[in-house]
Amino acid sequence: MDGEIVLNVASSGIVSLLLPGGRTTHSRFAILFNPNEESTCNIKQGSLLVELIEKSKLIIWDEASMMHKFCFEALGKSMKDIMRFVNLSSLQLPFGGKTVVLGGDFRQILPVIPRCSRQDIVLATINSSYIWRHCTVLRLTKNMRLQNLGSDEEFESTFPSSDISIGNAAYFQQRAILAPTLDVVQSINEYMISLNHSEGRLYLSSDTACHSDKSFGLLHDVHTPEYLNEIKCSRVPNHELNLKVGTPVMLLRNIDYSLCLCNGTRLIATRLENHVLEGQILTESNAGHKVLIPRMSLTLSDPRLPFKFQRRQYPLIVSYAMTINKS
Repeated sequence: MDGEIVLNVASSGIVSLLLPGGRTTHSRFAILFNPNEESTCNIKQGSLLVELIEKSKLIIWDEASMMHKFCFEALGKSMKDIMRFVNLSSLQLPFGGKTVVLGGDFRQILPVIPRCSRQDIVLATINSSYIWRHCTVLRLTKNMRLQNLGSDEEFESTFPSSDISIGNAAYFQQRAILAPTLDVVQSINEYMISLNHSEGRLYLSSDTACHSDKSFGLLHDVHTPEYLNEIKCSRVPNHELNLKVGTPVMLLRNIDYSLCLCNGTRLIATRLENHVLEGQILTESNAGHKVLIPRMSLTLSDPRLPFKFQRRQYPLIVSYAMTINKS
């Protein structure tokens, strides 16, 4: 109905940019990044967010299949607590009686759980949650994107022919190669950079172990800069960042939502300086705009590491190729 409030959210920053007025679920509902079965959202009673949730008619959650079931359960418990002041019977209803549309494809992407088995990943999906029995599954059978294509040129730009040379760097400025692992992504990116004969620079990070970490004093001699430089994780850039003018890159952090500079936004490196990089946005509504990317201090807390460390580097990776999950 016209005039009703609809909350558009998505599981990742780049997907939220595709939705009118979209936000990430963690940003909108203050969901913890590492929830457990007892978690709830960090929403305070009497806040403006509570008032917005009470007045909303519909919540659309895109790419829901990639989120852990504890995120949905945390939101469900918080919304029941919010709506009980409006309607006491909402305590017995999923999401406090609010209509929630979950979009996603379980065959496309699942939650990422490091060092877990296939069974653990399946048990983490929403269809393994108690919420699933309240859901009605609707299947889309028509390709609406194809129906909106009006000419052969539009079709070719959407589904290009496969006889494209891997050495054509200009072609991949608007596209990316999908690879199964980070190692394959890195090898493809290194090969593509070698084909680019433009001006280039190598940026090295400054890595330090976090002083607030309990193990810092005991393992200070072990956590040498050389050891920290070798650490490679999916959420932080590598120690060595080799860039050339014209290289497509991808942001790894949310910088400015108003400019669509979110985790996953792709840019073209247009100027390489000592303390700042200039890039041209390739995607979303601000495509073509030039922005400045500074160095940032990125702190990583990885369950696979017994300590925390901080890496000061540009929050970018080369994106000729990317993993299927990242896409």
